[in-house]
Amino acid sequence: MTSYFLNILEGLLVTVGVSMGALVVSTALGLAGAAAKLSPYKTLNWIGDIYSTVIRGVPDLVWLLLLYFGGQILVNDIAEALGYRRGPQINPFIAGVLTIGFVYGAYMTETFRGAIMSVPKGQSEAGWAFGMSRFHTFKRVVLPQMVRFALPSFTNNWLVLLKSTALVSVIGLADVTNLAKQAGAAARGDIPGAAMIFMAFAGFLYLMISSLSLLLLRLAEKRYSAGVRRSDF
Repeated sequence: MTSYFLNILEGLLVTVGVSMGALVVSTALGLAGAAAKLSPYKTLNWIGDIYSTVIRGVPDLVWLLLLYFGGQILVNDIAEALGYRRGPQINPFIAGVLTIGFVYGAYMTETFRGAIMSVPKGQSEAGWAFGMSRFHTFKRVVLPQMVRFALPSFTNNWLVLLKSTALVSVIGLADVTNLAKQAGAAARGDIPGAAMIFMAFAGFLYLMISSLSLLLLRLAEKRYSAGVRRSDF
């Protein structure tokens, strides 16, 4: 029985890897999407609105299946058109990272857009008045203040993203959920309630990661809120 638990723990590395990779992708897309929605150019506004609205309106599992299997079909069709028998196989890990990052980039877009809008516009105007470029004004003036406003929603998005990585088991990736399911099926005849035991262990691992994440992000929120006067109602 111990071997099953150790095997599931190995899947934890895959789960954390997909989660962190997807977080990087979603953060980058979120910043780009927020910039597009706040841009003075209507075309960029339109692109940002379409991205955040359409992506959030379709279930994560649908996007994963569509981009993974649909992407593989597209790759094979292109390869056949070029005279090859079939195209290269899409790596499930990369597919999981990019798909989940792509989906949660839409949520991060709204998180960062709201945070940027919460920073008083006078802060940017002061930077411009001192001769700073828009990039340096954002980097040195807006970004440090934006983080404080973004962290609560960012934390929520991260926790949901973390749990959504369980979907990668559908495309055969050996993550915690997939290995727990396999362990339950393999030990069904030897251990009573094996499926429930191993799935409960998987849930415990997700809970541990979530709890640690909450602790670290609350410390970050406390750090970025240092010196800010809070109103008591």
